[in-house]
Amino acid sequence: MARRLRSDTLIAAVLALLLGHVWTIRASSDLGQLRLPDTDDVMRLAQIRDWLAGQPFGDLRQHRLAGGLPMHWTRLADLGPAAIIVALRPLLGSHTAEVIAVTVWPIVLFAVALRLVIRIARRMGGERVAATAGVIAALAYPATTVFLPGRIDHHGLQLVLLLAGVAGLLARDARGAAFAGGCTAASLIVGLETAPLLALAGLWLVAGWARHRVAGATLAAFALGLLLTLIVGRALFASDDFAYPACDGFTRIAWRAFLAPAGAVLLLALLDRLLTGHRLRWIAVVALGGGAVALGLALSPQCLHPYGAVDPRIAALWLHQVGEAQSIRSAPVATSFGYAGLPLVGFAATLWQMAHRRRLASHRGTPGDTASGMAAETRPGWELIALLLAGALAITAVQLRGAYPAALLAAPALAAMVAAARDRGPAALVASWLAAAGILYPLAARVLPSPTGEASVGRGDCGAPAMIATLDRLPPGRVIAPVDAGARIIGGTADTVLAAPYHRDGAGLRAVYAFYAAPAGVAAATADRLGAHYLLACAALPGAHRRGSAAAALARGTLPGFATVAVLPDGARILARNRLSGGAPPA
Repeated sequence: MARRLRSDTLIAAVLALLLGHVWTIRASSDLGQLRLPDTDDVMRLAQIRDWLAGQPFGDLRQHRLAGGLPMHWTRLADLGPAAIIVALRPLLGSHTAEVIAVTVWPIVLFAVALRLVIRIARRMGGERVAATAGVIAALAYPATTVFLPGRIDHHGLQLVLLLAGVAGLLARDARGAAFAGGCTAASLIVGLETAPLLALAGLWLVAGWARHRVAGATLAAFALGLLLTLIVGRALFASDDFAYPACDGFTRIAWRAFLAPAGAVLLLALLDRLLTGHRLRWIAVVALGGGAVALGLALSPQCLHPYGAVDPRIAALWLHQVGEAQSIRSAPVATSFGYAGLPLVGFAATLWQMAHRRRLASHRGTPGDTASGMAAETRPGWELIALLLAGALAITAVQLRGAYPAALLAAPALAAMVAAARDRGPAALVASWLAAAGILYPLAARVLPSPTGEASVGRGDCGAPAMIATLDRLPPGRVIAPVDAGARIIGGTADTVLAAPYHRDGAGLRAVYAFYAAPAGVAAATADRLGAHYLLACAALPGAHRRGSAAAALARGTLPGFATVAVLPDGARILARNRLSGGAPPA
């Protein structure tokens, strides 16, 4: 057992280090300048810097955004990168420590994720599929993109916690269930993106108890692990804005909603000895489950619509345009294929595994018989993976981010498919590997047509490194910039911004879109009222095609009361209030 554990850990570590090394070399220039892949990574680093510079642990407001925007994150995802920075900063200085932290932390999470996939695959498919599943997971696009160097946002940690919870449930004992409950709660504390999948995993466990496949002690352990971690998490990680009126993160509203089903699961476990028949157990599950859902929604009705407070106009202009938040229908065909291809094949392979195990059990006549190194009694594990994959694919249909967990959850069944193909000859083996190699799907998608879009008015990128560096050399001030540039301005300068790509900043988002689309004279008055010191102009500004709009005027480098102080090589511009154009500090 210990040798197998070391072997699986070594495989995961080698795969993560090998790919991590390649990724780091490819992105070395950007990493060295802390130009991180995604705006959320940039904002995460800014949040960690603020904390290490003295901002209180419970204060998660970004004080250079919208007058102090309460972020919908928790400190739990800050701990890993922050620990690396604190450990290395005395020896290497802040910049080098941060570069190492943003590079190493995602690779560490990647290694843990691969190790968990191997463990899950070994429990379900035995020796033949374990190592293969690790290799498939290492190539499982798009999940691999959340582990790239620089990706310090919380999505990688969420995937690790989801996989850890699945591994705990597949242990099918009280200790594993308690661990799974703790991982479920920890994931909810980090963020709510995987909440539907966590709920499905809990439902699978409860259904197993109702069918007498899961012991009452195991169910109780899961519920206690979930409840205790939620209580401890409330004490440790509730922010100063825990009472924020939304169900979009670890808020009081969301926390109350979590407690209701967790309590219902514990109550079911306590009734284990009284409810001996299948029918009685299912009645209890429906009654207590329905009551828990009703209670949770009564206490926290906002959880029905986590983004319900977002202005519909802003949702259409911004939120629905975010890449991972797009649906399969609205995203380009090539993007949808690249994201959903591997999960769909993995789901089909999982269903095939379930059917194959049933046939084996039927032919042999005894559930305990084995075939291909795998016991028929492991079928419930395939049911769990199939359920989670179905849920992840349903999420993917609405928001492409559902493909992240789906790609990793597909690995065990795809590995079993490869193992079966080994017995069918080289052609079948090559075909199975082509189907299981997730990195091939986005490559194949390149042959599909891509939308051309309308011609852009203006030039350049307001969030480009050259823009941020130039802005940083100017005296600090308040900047009006396109929404996506806001996070990079916060991360790379001492400026404040009106808006950044975060749904809680509704007023700032509305103000930015209204500013660029307004007539030039109105926009100039708005900039004066908002106390803006700098305006950024680049390609694809909202309202740029409207004659007389501020965006069109800025693309030409003019706006009443402002003058161009910098034109970047890509054509983007910085305009400063006239009294600042000579370099005087903002008032």
